[in-house]
Amino acid sequence: MPFAFPEGLAPEVYPLAWLVGSWRGEGMIEYPGITTTPFVQDVVFDHDGGPYLRFESTLRVRSSAAADGEADADASDEPDTVWSTETGYWRMSSDRPDGLTDDQHAIEVLLTDASGRMSLFLGVVGKGRIDLATDFVARTATAAEVTAAKRLYGLVEGRLMWVEELAAFGHPLGSYASAQLDRL
Repeated sequence: MPFAFPEGLAPEVYPLAWLVGSWRGEGMIEYPGITTTPFVQDVVFDHDGGPYLRFESTLRVRSSAAADGEADADASDEPDTVWSTETGYWRMSSDRPDGLTDDQHAIEVLLTDASGRMSLFLGVVGKGRIDLATDFVARTATAAEVTAAKRLYGLVEGRLMWVEELAAFGHPLGSYASAQLDRL
């Protein structure tokens, strides 16, 4: 099936057009000091015609009662505890860093999460892949101590796959979470 640009999408974000839509899938959190935790993620990339994409993400895990098998037998298999939520904006950069090929473009991503952190990622999009690294991380006094992050997103056989590395809680940059999402 040929790809069609979403109606009304600003030409500035055409390199990100493949992200537009709703996605859902499963993943795993695994980080020092955090129990290995499976999750379900819902992601939406949408637009209002401006030169950016809006981003929303929610990760849900099972409550401890459900995970321990104490849940009511009629309870849904859906995870019921929000682990994290993020909102933000993805836009193309007007900068053209050295070393980019003609089919690669610089990108800027601004994300905030409900736990009190704001991250500015800079990176590259091209060939169905997005590589991001934090340029700046700010947090409230009560937010988790995250000092850096990297993310890789890719479109593989129609699925959106991603992996994130974190430097947090005094640990160096290392694997944190990953997921495979299907378009809804």
